[in-house]
Amino acid sequence: MISEAMTARLKPVQPGKSSLVTVLDIGSTKICCIIARLTPQPEGKSLRGRTHQAEVLGFAFGPSAGVKGGIVTDLDAAEHAVRSVVGMAERNAGVTVQSLIVNVSAGRLGSETFAATVSLDGHEVEPRDLAKVLQTVNERSIRDERSVLHALPIGYSLDGHKGIQDPRGMVGDMLGVDVAVVSAETLSMRNIELVLNRCHLQVEAFMATPYASGLSCLVDDEAQLGVAIVDFGGATTTMSVFKDGCLVYADSIAVGGQHITHEIARQLSVSFEDAERLKTLFTSVLPGQSDERDMVPIQPVGSSQDEAPTQIPRTTLTRIVRPQVEDILTILRDRMVATGMMDVCGRRFVLTGGASEMTGLPEIARRVLARNVRQGRPLGVAKLPTVAKGPAFSTVVGMLIYPQVCELEFVDQKVLAGEEGKFGWFKHIGHWLKSSF
Repeated sequence: MISEAMTARLKPVQPGKSSLVTVLDIGSTKICCIIARLTPQPEGKSLRGRTHQAEVLGFAFGPSAGVKGGIVTDLDAAEHAVRSVVGMAERNAGVTVQSLIVNVSAGRLGSETFAATVSLDGHEVEPRDLAKVLQTVNERSIRDERSVLHALPIGYSLDGHKGIQDPRGMVGDMLGVDVAVVSAETLSMRNIELVLNRCHLQVEAFMATPYASGLSCLVDDEAQLGVAIVDFGGATTTMSVFKDGCLVYADSIAVGGQHITHEIARQLSVSFEDAERLKTLFTSVLPGQSDERDMVPIQPVGSSQDEAPTQIPRTTLTRIVRPQVEDILTILRDRMVATGMMDVCGRRFVLTGGASEMTGLPEIARRVLARNVRQGRPLGVAKLPTVAKGPAFSTVVGMLIYPQVCELEFVDQKVLAGEEGKFGWFKHIGHWLKSSF
């Protein structure tokens, strides 16, 4: 099972070597799986952290089941949905998946910043000193009910002087570090792991959804200057803040695109499927000049197929959707103001996720957030299917980048040592025997 300590156990890809990686995005509306080969590449100018090129070998996605708000609600339904999607990806890639990286967007996802110092007694900073000060943060951040997804050092200090990126080899008396710790509820993560184990799959690492979206959509200059990225999912909206190239904040709220769909269905008395179609095809957050004249056909619940559909002006949809969108953006703004992150993120927001494709959303976001806003799409992945190049697939693409940057995180050596045997031959044989007989 996962550890309540630092859970970043993923081994980074080796420089100059190729590697296969499988990622799985378990959402409330869709499940997506990508199998890709990471091959070494020269470092780019706008995406400097990427040492490897991700080449998609197998891609599949399908409707989600047994998951609500990112939390497993039906083990059997979730298992069937995951098996179906992973099986299609395996057939497309021609490989068999044994372990994968999976995302976490629920479980009261949140982040805190911890600081710690250790005495150097005037000698040079050595790797063991870094491990010691990070271990101090680890001990302070562990809680029984939560598991740490990411522990990212965001800055070191030496004798009170901040802004040091790599203190190794420097001399001083006191070494300090600030660490951004992203965590989620342990039980929510264990239920996800249980679903995957029932599919004979092992969790290689958990990854926070807002961190994955940031890796996928941001260029280095944005992450360096300060930026907030908002991922509008089906049942949850996650947000993260990057500053000086590091993730410094992550959070989530239990409101997403499905809530807008439910509101359309409730006010117009149509089925959920029809409401989703209306939202996708006809809805705009901003009113247009011809919206009063443009008529949209709807089929009320209970009416027969022989009856002519009812006609409503498009402006009716706008009046339903706009208050819902403004409420979500207001919650995000208030949450960031309360945590002080509105100042850290600078002047830019990036919107991604499936619900971010609603017409007029960037314009409304500029008014509510009082910041520059752009739409984010996955960057820098080869042979990505056309359907996967939109904002709805930002998270799953970002997880392909994670093995290239996970070495930046703190890994508890005791946890890592205990995990080495987890994927060994004897463990695989034992797992196969247990599940087969």
